[in-house]
Amino acid sequence: MSERITLFVDIILPIPLSQEFTYRVPFEMNELIQEYLRVIVPFGKGKLYTGIITKIHQEAPKIYQAKYIEHILDETPLITKKQFSFWKWMSEYYMAPIGDVMNAALPANFKLASETKIVIHPDFDGEKSALSDREYLVIEALEIKETLDLKEISEIIGIKTIQPLIKALLEKNIVLTLEEVSNKFSPKTGLFVVIHEDYRSDSILNEFFELLSQKKSTQKQEHVLLKILQLGGFHAGQVTPILRKSLEDQGCSLSAMNTLEKQGILRTERLEISRITSLDKSKFTFPILSQAQLKALTEIESSYQEKDTVLLQGITGSGKTEIYIELIRKVLDSGKQVLFLVPEIALTTQLIQRLSAYFGEKIGVYHSKFNSNERVEIWNKVLQNDPNKFRLVVGARSSIFLPFQDLGLVIVDEEHETSYKQHDPSPRYNARDMAIVLAHFFKTKTLLGSATPAIESFQNAREGKYGYVLLTERFSQVQLPEILCADMKEERKQKSLNGHFSRFLLENITEVLKNGDQVILFQNRRGYTPIWTCEICGFSPNCINCDTTLNYHKHSNVLKCHHCSYHTSPIGTCPACGSNRLKMLGFGTEKVEDDLSLILPDVRIGRMDLETTRNKNGHLELIQAFENREIDVLIGTQMVAKGLDFDHVGLVGILDADLMLNKTDFRAFERAFQLMTQVAGRSGRRNKRGKVIIQTGNPDHWVIQKVIEHDYDSFAINEIVERRNYHYPPFYKIIRFTLKHRDRDLVEAGALHFSKLLKEQFHERVLGPESPVIARIQNYYLKEIVLKIEQEAPQKKVKERLHELTDQFFSVPHFKPIRLITDVDPA
Repeated sequence: MSERITLFVDIILPIPLSQEFTYRVPFEMNELIQEYLRVIVPFGKGKLYTGIITKIHQEAPKIYQAKYIEHILDETPLITKKQFSFWKWMSEYYMAPIGDVMNAALPANFKLASETKIVIHPDFDGEKSALSDREYLVIEALEIKETLDLKEISEIIGIKTIQPLIKALLEKNIVLTLEEVSNKFSPKTGLFVVIHEDYRSDSILNEFFELLSQKKSTQKQEHVLLKILQLGGFHAGQVTPILRKSLEDQGCSLSAMNTLEKQGILRTERLEISRITSLDKSKFTFPILSQAQLKALTEIESSYQEKDTVLLQGITGSGKTEIYIELIRKVLDSGKQVLFLVPEIALTTQLIQRLSAYFGEKIGVYHSKFNSNERVEIWNKVLQNDPNKFRLVVGARSSIFLPFQDLGLVIVDEEHETSYKQHDPSPRYNARDMAIVLAHFFKTKTLLGSATPAIESFQNAREGKYGYVLLTERFSQVQLPEILCADMKEERKQKSLNGHFSRFLLENITEVLKNGDQVILFQNRRGYTPIWTCEICGFSPNCINCDTTLNYHKHSNVLKCHHCSYHTSPIGTCPACGSNRLKMLGFGTEKVEDDLSLILPDVRIGRMDLETTRNKNGHLELIQAFENREIDVLIGTQMVAKGLDFDHVGLVGILDADLMLNKTDFRAFERAFQLMTQVAGRSGRRNKRGKVIIQTGNPDHWVIQKVIEHDYDSFAINEIVERRNYHYPPFYKIIRFTLKHRDRDLVEAGALHFSKLLKEQFHERVLGPESPVIARIQNYYLKEIVLKIEQEAPQKKVKERLHELTDQFFSVPHFKPIRLITDVDPA
């Protein structure tokens, strides 16, 4: 008889606590227990959580009595040892609780807790005969109440540990978590034509063609079938769905397609365009690289001999993607996995479709807004190291958390983008930096790509920490756009402005449209107008929850706060003095659209901002309409600068460069240069030189001059000198502390006390406390303290001391209600 051993396990829970908790293993589970399995454990008063085992041992906790594990959810580990080490590294570096990292990393279906809400899956057909008695009871209850949390289900069924039952229902696609429903992302879909199963043989198709050729009336049907075969709809026994619109574009009759469908020859299906992975890769040849691209590729591979990270600085339109594709192909051929990070999945549809064409089923798209079942599927395939599926993962920042087994390359496209920084909730990580750390855990390589690299990356390349490869030639010898300025001061003097448009810009818009080309207008502010003000007393309507003015949105006719959900009707008279002399100051994308439609009434105008892209396919519909030339002028916020490649853009107009340059942020010039350069790169992408017009009151501003000269290097060197002189990154690390509470006096007292503790330790490196530009958001008063630490300082010791000072701060009972947010390397 084997000796009875009492085992204990350390477990992390998806709650904002830094420590792991020790639980006792029931003896009957001793043989089943493994590190990195999920288990159900009690925590707090009557709550059950899904945790992950990180260590198995025989030491009972000294300061509390260990509770028992309730249930084991997995037969094999859900995460890898390297992955947990990565989580711990992130937790320590960003001073974030390990529970927060776990919460960010795992899809919702992996984290069932007492508070998790469940609804019936919309695709459930109502068939209950295959359900167990307990599953049947759950569905009956959900049909009556629609939404139940796990605690309520537990009471209905009469068992304490309900998670295994819900896990089974989730896997059968019978129920969904409510988090999954609210965050569900619907990718672009389209109608596809596919040859019916009964006609998928060469001999049957030949017979049918003979029948069609005998009648003149069936020529159009014959043309449709021939086009489907030409486009690869049936090849070597393999069937590929063909987009119906592409058949229409090639002259195929819609009525002929409908007739063939009625006859049972064809079948029409609605499929997700971005997830068509059944493409026959053999029909797509890999891109032939230009001499400049080949040279850059060789230099990248050469740099990898000595450096783990390489920065590829390629001007807009230089063909960086083709270089990525060649590197990916080589790594996939060697049997390893690739992670391809993009700033925002929603705005990179074109890229994903190109990669799908080359890599077929090997590509997987991972994004926090895809439904949880889809994310779970990709998670499991990556964990299993499936040799045929999801070898290349294209994802936004959350994809760094996937359980890679054999990572061979990490690519970070547009590495300068602020979208890589997670702001809320914790952990507030930068996915670009974490991608480099992840690659280090796998002893593999990272490629950072951008036309306008982050100053930190550029300086790392200058110092030799990164390899550096420059690509200065546009693909197919296309010239960089001509960049000109419209002097708004002069135009105001001459009274030649038409609304917010200079005469110079309007003349060029008219000329470009007359030539049959398209225009993009960039204004990095949404809404109609940011400020309504009284001409008599200066009153402006403010948000009742935040210390900021309300923005007017004409389309919905409301005054709206962009920081909380508050909105109200527009005012007709000033509530302070009774005057009706109200004027609008500033302008957003909505006003640009409104004004331009009055100036050029016959022009088709589209607007791409947060308001027009809220619905599930809004951004894709706009992009497609612009590609199909259904829109002449596209007005947008920074969305128009990301991931778009159009053939017929003759002019880009930047409507208010001064708005970007005058922000109160040490990175304002860097962001302005990057945005102007990136949006300018949308112009003249194919066979002719484009034009860019920048509207500014200061055309001689040195940043604008550098944009005009396409001179990133001297811009970056100027910025680096300023950053060194004033103790900013990349020479100093910044840690920003934000204190929040509804009581203004308590926040001010707490901020003074915490800054005093910091200054006793770090002296002049501490700035503040100060109120941020918006001192109250959602009725929480804010105070900020900034700590600047030399890059050479021992970062681990600094953070250990900061944890001690934080504990010291919260040891004062009066300050316990204050929320303290720590942001390492704020964007």
